[in-house]
Amino acid sequence: MSTLATPTRTEAYTDAVFAIAATLLVLDLTTATFGEIQTDAELWGALFALWPKFLAFGVSFALLSDLWIIHTRQFQDMRAVDTPLLWLNSARLLFIVLIPFTTSLTSEYSSLIAGRVLLPIDFFFAALLGHLSWRWSAARSGHLLTPEAYERRHVAAAAGLSAVICAGIAVILSPWIGSWAFLAFVLSSPLGKLLARRTPPTHPGRLVG
Repeated sequence: MSTLATPTRTEAYTDAVFAIAATLLVLDLTTATFGEIQTDAELWGALFALWPKFLAFGVSFALLSDLWIIHTRQFQDMRAVDTPLLWLNSARLLFIVLIPFTTSLTSEYSSLIAGRVLLPIDFFFAALLGHLSWRWSAARSGHLLTPEAYERRHVAAAAGLSAVICAGIAVILSPWIGSWAFLAFVLSSPLGKLLARRTPPTHPGRLVG
């Protein structure tokens, strides 16, 4: 039997995990490999040699921020959480905390297929579990959503599905183009709008409350 509770503590915990993951990303940027630097030219050269790490850091931070924005919007629309949602959210956070690790693999082993695909796979499962969390919240006549959120649930569901699709495209393309595959996410917003138009809202029915 699921126990309903207010989402405040879950939201705070999730925010903390996102913040820790974002902070850990920067640890991959280090001057330990620079050796002895004596001139400006040597320093600029050493910094330029880090461009794969800077690219991986920038991509991961941007996408992590996007996932956090999605999380924030989801919890603004929730009036309660239950046990299945807590487990879905915890599973999503598992992949969130792995992002610093898979980012470091991308920057260190970009010449290997495994090094190129693990970060996109990580983001794919984080996006998928976020989408499933929303689907569960909207299930059973929106048992976890506010009335206003339930009425526009098709829009939020379409946005989440578009993120999953773009993450899947990134996984498929990453063996060939690495982190550049994340450019697929530029399609997320227009794809979400298209999916929302093709999935009109149904009658909201009665909310469980």
